[in-house]
Amino acid sequence: MPHITFVSADGSRHEVDAAAGATVMESAIKHMVPGIEAECGGACACATCHVYVDEAWMAKADSPEPMEEDMLDFAYDVRPTSRLSCQIKMSDALDGIVVHVPERQA
Repeated sequence: MPHITFVSADGSRHEVDAAAGATVMESAIKHMVPGIEAECGGACACATCHVYVDEAWMAKADSPEPMEEDMLDFAYDVRPTSRLSCQIKMSDALDGIVVHVPERQA
């Protein structure tokens, strides 16, 4: 089972197991990770599941699709490593991924 580490803005870490095929956002909600609101439920229609993918994982997490890039325009403090966690599907290749949760969501 793939593993995700969420790092909150205050530095606290939340380590969770994720089912292969589940999104990072679904895993955060299931394990009540603070800071991931996911108001649209994973439809890529808001920016309330915004995360920063740790630079060491950027190549494996792929690049955002155009629809995700458009929604990131509404996110708070967008950076080059910004992604919507609802668009990152977990797999064995992402086992151990580290994502940072912004100070606040849009």
